[in-house]
Amino acid sequence: METIAAIPPYNLTEDQEKKLILREYRALLRSLKPKLKPGDKELLRSAFELAAEAHKTMRRKSGEPYILHPLAVARICSEEIGLGVRSTICALLHDTVEDTDITLEDVEREFSGEIARIVDGLTKISNVIDVNASRQAENFKKILLTLTDDPRVILIKLADRLHNMRTLDSMRREKQLKISSETVYVYAPLAHRMGLYNIKTELEDLAMKYLEPEEYREIARKLSETKRERSRYINEFIKPLKDKLDKGDFQFEIYGRPKSIHSIWNKMRKKGVAFEEVYDLFAIRVILDSPPEKEKEDCWKVYSMITDEYNPSPERLRDWLSNPKSNGYEALHTTVMGPQGKWVEVQIRTKRMNEIAEKGLAAHWKYKEGAADESRFDKWFQQIREVLNTHDNDSVDFLQDFKTSFLAEEIYVYTPKGDVKMLPVGSTALDFAFAIHSAIGVQCIGAKINHKLVPLSHKLRSGDQVEIITSGKQKPNEDWLNIVVTAKARSKIKDSLKEEKRKIADEGKYIVQRKLEHFGAAYNQHNIDVLTAYYKLNSSLDFFYQVSVRNLDLKELNEFNLLGDRLEAPRPPKPVVDPKGEGSTSQAVPRKDAELIIFGESSDRIVYTLANCCKPIPGDDVFGFVSVGKGLTIHRTNCPNAAKLMANYGHRVVKTKWAKNKEISFLTGIRIIGMDDVGVVNKITNLISGELRININAITIEAKEGLFEGNIKIYVHDKEELDELVQRLKQLRGIHSVIRFDTESV
Repeated sequence: METIAAIPPYNLTEDQEKKLILREYRALLRSLKPKLKPGDKELLRSAFELAAEAHKTMRRKSGEPYILHPLAVARICSEEIGLGVRSTICALLHDTVEDTDITLEDVEREFSGEIARIVDGLTKISNVIDVNASRQAENFKKILLTLTDDPRVILIKLADRLHNMRTLDSMRREKQLKISSETVYVYAPLAHRMGLYNIKTELEDLAMKYLEPEEYREIARKLSETKRERSRYINEFIKPLKDKLDKGDFQFEIYGRPKSIHSIWNKMRKKGVAFEEVYDLFAIRVILDSPPEKEKEDCWKVYSMITDEYNPSPERLRDWLSNPKSNGYEALHTTVMGPQGKWVEVQIRTKRMNEIAEKGLAAHWKYKEGAADESRFDKWFQQIREVLNTHDNDSVDFLQDFKTSFLAEEIYVYTPKGDVKMLPVGSTALDFAFAIHSAIGVQCIGAKINHKLVPLSHKLRSGDQVEIITSGKQKPNEDWLNIVVTAKARSKIKDSLKEEKRKIADEGKYIVQRKLEHFGAAYNQHNIDVLTAYYKLNSSLDFFYQVSVRNLDLKELNEFNLLGDRLEAPRPPKPVVDPKGEGSTSQAVPRKDAELIIFGESSDRIVYTLANCCKPIPGDDVFGFVSVGKGLTIHRTNCPNAAKLMANYGHRVVKTKWAKNKEISFLTGIRIIGMDDVGVVNKITNLISGELRININAITIEAKEGLFEGNIKIYVHDKEELDELVQRLKQLRGIHSVIRFDTESV
C-alpha cells in the first residue's frame, strides 16, 4: 500500500522511537483487554513482532518507522470499529505480504488459514491487469470478492484508508488529490453502506480538506466562530425536552452534535446558499436505555413528546424503526421548528441502535438476536456475489455499477404477495423485474404499480407494490441499459444482448469465410483482425455482426486491392501503450512534459482542450487528463467528474498549472439571485461592461414573485478577475447570491 505519512517534521532518536512503538502496542492491548481469551495475548505478540521485524527497515514519507501504520490501523479496528482479536492480528499483518519477504504460507503456518485468507484479501494486486482499466478498480474488485466470504476484509481496508487520510499531509499535492478522490468516490460511500457513519463522515471531511482546501477552512472557521452561539441555542432547545423525558421516567442522554463540514458544504452547493443560511448545522440526538422488547415503543413515545413541544415538518419524518436499512441502521429522524423559527433535526434511537449506527457491521456480531438484520446483510452480500460472478466487463464499469447498485440509499418495494425487496434509489420497474429473477427481467414488457399500468422506465418509490407483466416474445434491447440502475439488471441485459449479437454474428462468419476464399485468402485470425481494423470496428464479433446485418459491403475490398497489399501483410501497428499503465502515449503529450505542463504563452507546445463539464479558467486549480485519441483535456479539481477520473484513472492524470497570460479570454458563467427592483439589470450590466470592462456573451434574467434569477455568460482572463466581479456584484444593493456555474455547460 502507499506509504502515507504523519505531519512533519520528524526528528525522534532511536530510543524515543522504540518507546513510541511500545506505547502504541500497549494502547492496542488495553483496547482489546475485554475481548482477550486465553492464548490471544501470545498471538497478538507474535503478530506484532512478525510485523515489526518485517517492516524494520521501512520508513513512511514523514520519516517515522513504518510499523506505526499497522499499529494505528489495528487500533482503529479495535477502538473505532469494535473488531476483535483476529481482525486486529490481520490489521497488524496487512502490509507484510505485499511489502516484505513474508509469504501467505508463513502467515498461515504461524496463525491460521482464516487469518491468511483475510490478509490475502488485503494484499494489493502487484502485477498490471488490463492497461485500459484502473488498477485501483481492479484491486477494489478483488477486495469485494473476499468481502463476500468475510466482511472483515472491507472493515480493515476502511481502517487502513482512514489512517492514510489522517496522515496525508506529507504527500505530494497530486498524490493527495488522487487519494482523496478515491476516498470520496468509493471508500466513504462504502463506509456509509457498512454502517460506519462516524468513519464515513471523517473520510469525507478529510478528503474535502485536500480537494476543496479554501472552502474547508472557511466552513471550519465559521463553525468555530458560531460554536458558543450554537451551544446556547442547543441548551435552550433541549431544556423543555429534558424535563418531559425526566417526568416520563426514561433513562436517556440528549445532546447536540454539529454536522460535518462536508455535509454543510454539500448543502451550500446544492441549494446555492451561504453558510449563514444552512439551517441544520447540528442535529439533536436522544439515546434511550431501553430493554429490547420496549425499544420501538419507547422511541415512538419520545417522538410524541418532542412533537408535542415543537411542530414537526411532516415530510421530514424518517422511520427506520419499522424498516431498518440493509446495513442495520435503526432510528427515528424528524425535523421540528425550534425557538427563533429555526428548523432542527432530531434523531431518536436506543443504546443498541446507537452502537450499530457507530460501529456498523461489527456491532451486529455482538447482538446475535438481531437475526432479521443479519439476514439483510446476507442478502446484500448475496447480491454482490451474483454480480461478481457474472460481471465480465472492465473493472471501471464494474466500479460504477457497484456504486449505483450497492452504495446508494435504498427504497423498499413490495411484490403482489407482500414480500419486501430492497432496491437503490432511482430504480425502475425493470430493475424490480430483474431483482425477482433474470428470466422475468428479460421478458418484462411493463408493470402495474399499485394496480396502475406503467412503462418499464417508471421510477419506483418506497412503499410501491409492483406486479411485473411479461411476454415470451420480449427481448432486451440497447435502450434498456439507460433505464436500469442496478448492477444485476445491467449485467444480465449485457449478457442477453451479447448472446443475441453472437447468434446474428454467426451468419456473418459464414459470409466472410466465403468472401475470403473467393479472394484466395486464408480464413484465419490474422486476416479477420486486418479486416476489423480496416472497418474501424472494436472486435471481430462487431465485424461479423455488421456483415450479417448488411451494414458492411465486402465488395469494396476488391477496389482497395486489400488482398495483395494488406491481407497478407503484417498486422498494422497498434497505438503504443505504456505497460506500467501510464496511459496511452501520443505526440501531443510527450512523457518528458508529463511532470509539469504550463499553459498560456507555452500553450503552442502542447495540444489541449478545456473540459466542457467544468469550463476551467486561468487561476482555477486544474489537472490534465490524457484521453486516448483526444490528447489532453483540462478539468478543474472540483469538477463534478474529477473524483471519478482521479479515482479510476489516476495513471492518466497529468500535473498542470497556468502561466500568466492576459491576452486570452475564457468563457465562464455566473448565476445571480436577488430582489426584483427597477434598474437592477442596468446596475449589473453597468458594473460588468462599464466599470470592469468585461465582455458579456449572453444574459438571461427571469423575474418571479418579487425575486429575479439571472444567468450571465462572460469572457474573463483568469479566476482573479472572476472573483473580483463576484465580490463587486455581491456588494450591489438587493443582490442575494452570486455563484459561478459549476455543473452546467456555459
